[in-house]
Amino acid sequence: MRVLVTGGAGAIGSFVVEALLARGDEVAVLDSFHDFYPRARKERNLVVARAHAGFAGVCEGDIRDAEFVARTFARLAPQACIHLAARAGVGPSLLDPVGYADVNLLGTAIVLNQAARARVERFVFASSSSVYGERPRGAFAEDMMADRPISPYAATKRGGELLCHASHAASGVPISCLRFFTVYGPRQRPDLSIHKFARQILAGKPIPVFGDGSVERDFTYVDDTVDGIVRALDRASSFHTYNLGRGKPVTMNETIAALERACGRRAERQTFPPQAGNVPRTWASIERARAELGYDPKVDLDLGLARFVRWLNEEGECASS
Repeated sequence: MRVLVTGGAGAIGSFVVEALLARGDEVAVLDSFHDFYPRARKERNLVVARAHAGFAGVCEGDIRDAEFVARTFARLAPQACIHLAARAGVGPSLLDPVGYADVNLLGTAIVLNQAARARVERFVFASSSSVYGERPRGAFAEDMMADRPISPYAATKRGGELLCHASHAASGVPISCLRFFTVYGPRQRPDLSIHKFARQILAGKPIPVFGDGSVERDFTYVDDTVDGIVRALDRASSFHTYNLGRGKPVTMNETIAALERACGRRAERQTFPPQAGNVPRTWASIERARAELGYDPKVDLDLGLARFVRWLNEEGECASS
């Protein structure tokens, strides 16, 4: 199968590309190499892919450029598209809501339009657990209302889902929307909490803790998320929404304790007020994904953090903290 992965030079995207190549698919990447973090990181993410015979190359450009996207689809004629390209992060979206809407809504509409014109056989969209907004208790199930986002990022991801539904209704292209729950692991963006905390702990520097540490997150190791993405691609039919989480939320205090074990050092904390836009908890109900995709996350937090810290040390990341 010929697959186009937008955002394929990112952390999740590059692992998706490698997984598809490993099973024999022909894969191309569309990525803008946005300067949200250094280009060299993304180039390193693609080293394995570039060495593979099935890799069809990188198309560098912006998903908001309709002519560029149209040329890319026309040249590659992909049978499937995995759309991961987006402006990411709750905090940064509060500072640039217009930019986030521009990329995540306009860009997604352009990619969906060209995918339909190219008659792709299936389409996968990367959404986020943030679409659920604030939930007082219990696991987040896909049939819950998702109409109260509390950050521009969350709003754009929910808007992307609605664009996907409209595109499916108009074109008939099967689309799966995947709500990711706090993905972590090797190649993770350096601004995200686990990467930032581990780097600071290893460097003997204090970590910033917002609030009292009771915030809960359903941390999901990247290998499990990638497995869910590939399964959703293979089983895409009609229009479906799936949670991809571990289904076992932990508090930030528990996460920091697990990081201390993985790093072999105690963390020094600096406490700050809670951050705007951050929900108090995320918790994935994964029963639908388990039943319909065969999704079954394998990596618990301690194992995942141990793997991440090993990668961090191998990359020499803590030395630059």
